[in-house]
Amino acid sequence: MSVLAAAEVPKSEAFRRLKERLSAQPTALPVEQLVPTGIPQLDSLLAGGFPAGTVATLEGETGRWSLAAGLVAKITRRSLVAIVDDGGLYPPALAQAGASLDRVLVVPARKALAMARAADILLRSRICRLVLMPFVTLRDAVWERLAQLAHRSGVLLIVVAAQAGAALSTVAGVRLQCTLGRIHMFGRHGLWGTVDGFELRVDVRKHKHMAAGRTTLVTVQCHPELVEGKHVTLH
Repeated sequence: MSVLAAAEVPKSEAFRRLKERLSAQPTALPVEQLVPTGIPQLDSLLAGGFPAGTVATLEGETGRWSLAAGLVAKITRRSLVAIVDDGGLYPPALAQAGASLDRVLVVPARKALAMARAADILLRSRICRLVLMPFVTLRDAVWERLAQLAHRSGVLLIVVAAQAGAALSTVAGVRLQCTLGRIHMFGRHGLWGTVDGFELRVDVRKHKHMAAGRTTLVTVQCHPELVEGKHVTLH
Protein backbone atom coordinates (compact mmCIF):
# COMPACT_ATOMS: atom_id res chain seq x y z
CA MET A 1 0.00 0.00 0.00
CA SER A 2 1.33 3.41 -0.93
CA VAL A 3 1.80 6.19 1.60
CA LEU A 4 -1.06 8.09 0.00
CA ALA A 5 -3.40 5.10 0.13
CA ALA A 6 -2.54 4.44 3.78
CA ALA A 7 -3.22 8.06 4.64
CA GLU A 8 -6.68 7.79 3.08
CA VAL A 9 -7.70 5.00 5.50
CA PRO A 10 -9.49 6.50 8.53
CA LYS A 11 -7.64 6.01 11.79
CA SER A 12 -10.63 4.25 13.36
CA GLU A 13 -10.76 1.73 10.50
CA ALA A 14 -7.01 1.13 10.60
CA PHE A 15 -7.21 0.54 14.35
CA ARG A 16 -10.12 -1.89 13.89
CA ARG A 17 -8.17 -3.92 11.32
CA LEU A 18 -5.10 -4.02 13.54
CA LYS A 19 -7.19 -5.13 16.51
CA GLU A 20 -8.76 -7.93 14.46
CA ARG A 21 -5.36 -9.21 13.35
CA LEU A 22 -4.00 -9.20 16.91
CA SER A 23 -7.11 -10.86 18.33
CA ALA A 24 -7.27 -13.61 15.75
CA GLN A 25 -4.30 -15.56 17.05
CA PRO A 26 -2.40 -15.39 20.38
CA THR A 27 1.18 -14.23 20.11
CA ALA A 28 3.48 -17.25 20.36
CA LEU A 29 6.36 -16.67 22.75
CA PRO A 30 9.61 -18.65 22.70
CA VAL A 31 9.49 -21.69 25.00
CA GLU A 32 12.17 -20.27 27.28
CA GLN A 33 9.94 -17.25 27.96
CA LEU A 34 7.03 -19.37 29.18
CA VAL A 35 6.23 -21.19 32.42
CA PRO A 36 4.12 -24.20 31.37
CA THR A 37 1.41 -25.18 33.85
CA GLY A 38 1.47 -28.86 32.91
CA ILE A 39 -2.34 -28.72 32.62
CA PRO A 40 -3.09 -29.25 28.88
CA GLN A 41 -6.28 -27.19 28.77
CA LEU A 42 -4.69 -24.29 30.63
CA ASP A 43 -1.51 -24.33 28.56
CA SER A 44 -3.63 -24.29 25.40
CA LEU A 45 -5.61 -21.34 26.76
CA LEU A 46 -2.38 -19.46 27.53
CA ALA A 47 -0.64 -20.39 24.25
CA GLY A 48 1.93 -22.53 26.06
CA GLY A 49 1.92 -21.26 29.64
CA PHE A 50 2.26 -18.15 31.75
CA PRO A 51 4.75 -15.58 30.42
CA ALA A 52 7.86 -15.68 32.61
CA GLY A 53 8.61 -12.55 34.60
CA THR A 54 4.93 -11.69 34.88
CA VAL A 55 2.49 -10.95 37.68
CA ALA A 56 -0.57 -13.15 37.18
CA THR A 57 -3.77 -13.50 39.18
CA LEU A 58 -6.11 -16.42 39.86
CA GLU A 59 -9.44 -14.87 40.77
CA GLY A 60 -12.93 -16.03 41.65
CA GLU A 61 -15.03 -17.17 44.57
CA THR A 62 -14.43 -20.87 43.92
CA GLY A 63 -11.65 -23.05 42.58
CA ARG A 64 -8.72 -20.65 42.59
CA TRP A 65 -6.75 -22.43 45.33
CA SER A 66 -7.48 -25.85 43.86
CA LEU A 67 -6.08 -24.63 40.55
CA ALA A 68 -3.10 -23.10 42.36
CA ALA A 69 -2.38 -26.44 44.06
CA GLY A 70 -2.43 -28.13 40.67
CA LEU A 71 0.04 -25.59 39.32
CA VAL A 72 2.37 -26.15 42.26
CA ALA A 73 2.17 -29.90 41.70
CA LYS A 74 3.07 -29.60 38.02
CA ILE A 75 5.85 -27.03 38.42
CA THR A 76 7.58 -28.84 41.32
CA ARG A 77 8.24 -31.78 39.04
CA ARG A 78 11.16 -29.80 37.59
CA SER A 79 11.51 -26.52 39.48
CA LEU A 80 11.27 -24.87 42.89
CA VAL A 81 8.15 -23.06 44.08
CA ALA A 82 7.94 -20.52 46.91
CA ILE A 83 4.67 -19.86 48.76
CA VAL A 84 4.11 -16.83 50.98
CA ASP A 85 1.83 -18.27 53.67
CA ASP A 86 -0.58 -16.12 55.67
CA GLY A 87 -1.48 -19.07 57.89
CA GLY A 88 -4.01 -20.77 55.62
CA LEU A 89 -1.66 -23.16 53.82
CA TYR A 90 -2.08 -26.89 54.47
CA PRO A 91 1.01 -28.69 53.04
CA PRO A 92 -0.51 -32.21 53.11
CA ALA A 93 -3.11 -30.94 50.64
CA LEU A 94 -0.32 -29.94 48.26
CA ALA A 95 1.18 -33.40 48.63
CA GLN A 96 -2.18 -35.02 47.84
CA ALA A 97 -2.44 -32.79 44.78
CA GLY A 98 0.89 -34.26 43.63
CA ALA A 99 3.35 -31.55 44.69
CA SER A 100 6.91 -32.48 45.65
CA LEU A 101 7.13 -30.85 49.07
CA ASP A 102 10.93 -30.98 49.04
CA ARG A 103 10.74 -28.45 46.20
CA VAL A 104 8.33 -26.10 48.00
CA LEU A 105 9.70 -23.22 50.06
CA VAL A 106 7.11 -21.90 52.53
CA VAL A 107 7.63 -18.40 53.94
CA PRO A 108 5.25 -17.52 56.83
CA ALA A 109 4.04 -13.90 56.81
CA ARG A 110 0.82 -12.69 58.41
CA LYS A 111 0.81 -8.93 57.80
CA ALA A 112 0.54 -7.25 54.41
CA LEU A 113 3.90 -5.49 54.59
CA ALA A 114 5.66 -8.67 55.71
CA MET A 115 4.12 -10.55 52.79
CA ALA A 116 5.28 -7.88 50.37
CA ARG A 117 8.81 -8.01 51.79
CA ALA A 118 8.85 -11.81 51.53
CA ALA A 119 7.77 -11.68 47.88
CA ASP A 120 10.35 -8.96 47.23
CA ILE A 121 13.18 -11.09 48.62
CA LEU A 122 12.04 -14.24 46.81
CA LEU A 123 11.81 -12.46 43.46
CA ARG A 124 15.25 -10.87 43.83
CA SER A 125 16.80 -14.20 44.88
CA ARG A 126 15.68 -15.91 41.64
CA ILE A 127 15.79 -19.29 43.35
CA CYS A 128 12.25 -20.26 42.35
CA ARG A 129 10.43 -20.56 39.06
CA LEU A 130 7.16 -19.56 40.72
CA VAL A 131 6.27 -17.40 43.72
CA LEU A 132 2.70 -17.84 44.97
CA MET A 133 0.99 -15.52 47.43
CA PRO A 134 -2.53 -14.61 48.59
CA PHE A 135 -3.88 -11.19 47.78
CA VAL A 136 -3.38 -8.38 50.32
CA THR A 137 -4.07 -4.68 50.00
CA LEU A 138 -0.83 -2.85 49.20
CA ARG A 139 0.03 0.62 47.94
CA ASP A 140 0.25 1.07 44.19
CA ALA A 141 4.00 1.64 44.41
CA VAL A 142 4.51 -1.71 46.17
CA TRP A 143 2.67 -3.69 43.49
CA GLU A 144 4.60 -1.78 40.81
CA ARG A 145 7.89 -2.69 42.50
CA LEU A 146 6.93 -6.39 42.70
CA ALA A 147 5.97 -6.33 39.01
CA GLN A 148 9.32 -4.75 38.11
CA LEU A 149 11.21 -7.34 40.19
CA ALA A 150 9.30 -10.20 38.55
CA HIS A 151 10.14 -8.79 35.12
CA ARG A 152 13.84 -8.34 35.90
CA SER A 153 14.22 -11.75 37.54
CA GLY A 154 12.12 -13.70 35.05
CA VAL A 155 10.16 -15.25 37.93
CA LEU A 156 6.40 -15.82 37.70
CA LEU A 157 4.47 -14.20 40.57
CA ILE A 158 0.94 -15.57 40.96
CA VAL A 159 -1.46 -13.81 43.33
CA VAL A 160 -4.56 -15.71 44.45
CA ALA A 161 -7.51 -13.39 45.08
CA ALA A 162 -11.29 -13.43 45.21
CA GLN A 163 -10.98 -10.18 43.24
CA ALA A 164 -7.84 -8.22 42.45
CA GLY A 165 -7.79 -4.62 43.57
CA ALA A 166 -7.21 -1.73 41.18
CA ALA A 167 -3.45 -1.54 41.77
CA LEU A 168 -2.87 -5.26 41.24
CA SER A 169 -5.16 -5.31 38.19
CA THR A 170 -3.06 -2.57 36.62
CA VAL A 171 0.32 -4.30 37.00
CA ALA A 172 -0.89 -7.85 36.29
CA GLY A 173 0.11 -9.16 32.89
CA VAL A 174 -2.36 -12.05 33.10
CA ARG A 175 -5.68 -12.26 34.96
CA LEU A 176 -7.64 -15.51 35.06
CA GLN A 177 -11.17 -15.79 36.42
CA CYS A 178 -12.19 -19.15 37.96
CA THR A 179 -15.87 -20.19 38.02
CA LEU A 180 -17.31 -23.45 39.31
CA GLY A 181 -18.86 -25.63 36.62
CA ARG A 182 -20.26 -29.14 36.82
CA ILE A 183 -19.59 -31.17 39.98
CA HIS A 184 -18.55 -34.83 39.60
CA MET A 185 -19.92 -37.23 42.22
CA PHE A 186 -18.36 -40.50 43.33
CA GLY A 187 -20.79 -43.32 44.04
CA ARG A 188 -24.31 -42.40 45.07
CA HIS A 189 -25.77 -38.95 44.51
CA GLY A 190 -27.73 -37.01 47.07
CA LEU A 191 -27.13 -36.76 50.80
CA TRP A 192 -24.68 -39.66 50.99
CA GLY A 193 -22.80 -38.87 47.81
CA THR A 194 -19.14 -37.89 47.74
CA VAL A 195 -17.70 -35.12 45.60
CA ASP A 196 -14.99 -36.65 43.40
CA GLY A 197 -14.08 -33.55 41.40
CA PHE A 198 -15.46 -30.65 39.45
CA GLU A 199 -15.11 -28.72 36.25
CA LEU A 200 -13.59 -25.29 36.60
CA ARG A 201 -14.23 -22.70 33.94
CA VAL A 202 -11.19 -20.47 33.45
CA ASP A 203 -11.63 -17.18 31.58
CA VAL A 204 -8.87 -14.85 30.43
CA ARG A 205 -9.75 -11.41 31.77
CA LYS A 206 -6.43 -9.89 30.73
CA HIS A 207 -3.34 -11.06 28.88
CA LYS A 208 -0.55 -8.87 27.61
CA HIS A 209 0.03 -11.05 24.55
CA MET A 210 -3.51 -11.91 23.48
CA ALA A 211 -7.07 -10.66 23.51
CA ALA A 212 -9.21 -11.23 26.59
CA GLY A 213 -12.31 -13.40 26.41
CA ARG A 214 -10.75 -16.81 25.77
CA THR A 215 -12.03 -19.62 28.01
CA THR A 216 -11.47 -23.30 28.81
CA LEU A 217 -12.67 -26.02 31.19
CA VAL A 218 -10.27 -27.69 33.62
CA THR A 219 -11.19 -30.84 35.54
CA VAL A 220 -10.03 -30.69 39.17
CA GLN A 221 -9.85 -33.77 41.37
CA CYS A 222 -11.05 -33.06 44.91
CA HIS A 223 -8.95 -33.57 47.99
CA PRO A 224 -10.79 -32.99 51.28
CA GLU A 225 -7.86 -31.06 52.66
CA LEU A 226 -7.56 -28.59 49.76
CA VAL A 227 -8.54 -25.41 51.52
CA GLU A 228 -8.34 -21.67 51.80
CA GLY A 229 -7.45 -21.72 55.47
CA LYS A 230 -10.26 -24.20 56.18
CA HIS A 231 -11.19 -27.76 55.24
CA VAL A 232 -13.35 -26.76 52.30
CA THR A 233 -12.90 -28.69 49.05
CA LEU A 234 -14.01 -26.34 46.32
CA HIS A 235 -12.18 -23.12 47.14
